[in-house]
Amino acid sequence: MAFLARRLGAAVVLLWVLSLLSFVLLAAAPGDPERVLLGARPSTPETRAAIRAQFHLDDPLHERYLSWLGGALHGDFGTSISTREPVTDMVADRLPVTAGLATYAIILTVGVGIPVGLAAAMRRGGGLDQGITLTSLVALAVPPFALSILLLYGFAVTLGWFPVFGAGETAADQIAHLTLPAVALATGQAAVVVRQMRAAALDLAGQDYLTFARARGLGLPRVWISYALRNTALPVLTVGGLLLAANLTGALFVERAFGLRGLGELIVTAVAQKDIPVVQALVLLGGAVVVAVNLLIDLAYLAVDPRVRHGAVAS
Repeated sequence: MAFLARRLGAAVVLLWVLSLLSFVLLAAAPGDPERVLLGARPSTPETRAAIRAQFHLDDPLHERYLSWLGGALHGDFGTSISTREPVTDMVADRLPVTAGLATYAIILTVGVGIPVGLAAAMRRGGGLDQGITLTSLVALAVPPFALSILLLYGFAVTLGWFPVFGAGETAADQIAHLTLPAVALATGQAAVVVRQMRAAALDLAGQDYLTFARARGLGLPRVWISYALRNTALPVLTVGGLLLAANLTGALFVERAFGLRGLGELIVTAVAQKDIPVVQALVLLGGAVVVAVNLLIDLAYLAVDPRVRHGAVAS
């Protein structure tokens, strides 16, 4: 419990610092939010002053921050400057698309990366290992947005197997719409997991307990799967958790390529329009996702490795 309390305390402090920095930096950014609020209406000193008074733009910075932070703690991130909608509703409307894409992509990443990386380690130096290594290098070299265009042209436009854009309505329709974006997002990430898994497994290849297991006459697949797989879990958990956080916060180019109305498209629009409340909410949401994923990784360490668990209890 003490370990968990320390992690939660650190997470709260980190999110507070992130909220403060994002608020101050956005407030200091060039440009006037009232220009967006005015839209096509004539800009006069009176209307500009009225808008600044309505949105408290002339209040001291610390008062504006405390007011925003108090609302954020209650789930109220203010009103969008450009659309006049509640920011919470805008984020809630886009979040399912990004969350679905991120989850689909991480399932593909782990489902492909772990067994392929383990297979490469089991056949170290062989043709399979060399082929997997070369393929992973190529996958790492292809940017997700370029792969998105290739997948769209090949499987959506030419073959017509998948929809070209949008997120779909029903569950089956959503899976069909998100398959190509998830593949584009997961390809490079699966290559990272493959290389991480291979390296972690090879580090264990000379361990005494694996040698003893082989001496007992156990088959190679059982030795690697039953004995090595769990001991390679820690680095793979770390990489997988960070990739999941990256999917939730950085799937911008893939969403744009496939016409998905997710958080990536929302933050691009908000930055272009200097929609400060939306940007602040998305920055804080991204930070919360990264912190939460790292906390889950720490808890997974405790469940997977007894050495980490005993060390946490002792400290």
